[in-house]
Amino acid sequence: MDSPPLSRNGLSERYASAQVQAIPLNRDNQRIPMPPVTQSLIIANVAMFLLQISGGVPLVEWFALWPGNDFQPLQLVTYSFLHGGFGHLFFNMFALYMFGEDIERLFGSRYYLSYYFASVVAAALSHLGVTFLMGGPEIPTVGASGGIYGLLLAFAIYFPQRRVVLLFPPIPMAARTFVILFGALELVLGVTGTAAGVAHFAHLGGMLGGWLMISHRRNGRIS
Repeated sequence: MDSPPLSRNGLSERYASAQVQAIPLNRDNQRIPMPPVTQSLIIANVAMFLLQISGGVPLVEWFALWPGNDFQPLQLVTYSFLHGGFGHLFFNMFALYMFGEDIERLFGSRYYLSYYFASVVAAALSHLGVTFLMGGPEIPTVGASGGIYGLLLAFAIYFPQRRVVLLFPPIPMAARTFVILFGALELVLGVTGTAAGVAHFAHLGGMLGGWLMISHRRNGRIS
């Protein structure tokens, strides 16, 4: 992971970084156009990153997720379009492309968009809640991983036996197993405070938001 840039208070930004370095196997080899919402999200994230690194606009100060007195409700969504470096952006968008396509085709674009941002908001709320309860520093959070982890959960629920292969190391496993291991790892790292600078509870919050959306959908409350 790249070293995070300095915030306006001289503190390092906290990544809500998925860093999901895995590829789903058994994908259809036919050239099918990328679904519109997934494509638009990737374009928007890349555009925001280019604007971010241009240095002309203080995007982190305005739109990152700030705990404490600097918090604004809009940040519950806008933080997900900012990233801490090229590697951070690349792996998040790679995961969005690899896992989002199948989920968007399954859900339909309208529900998929609602699902994605529900995961993003749930991740932000989880991170703010844990930061408040644990008395963490007021460090801004950036990254699309809340939405990414929500997509991972959906992929594991609807395609549980689809094979997923890690990039490093290249170990294939069922999607359900992959997500269970990732979730357990995030919980352990969050509780122990390992891998400082990564918003582990935001990742888990993204999964929680996704699970709530799927539960409501299955109960017929969301079409």
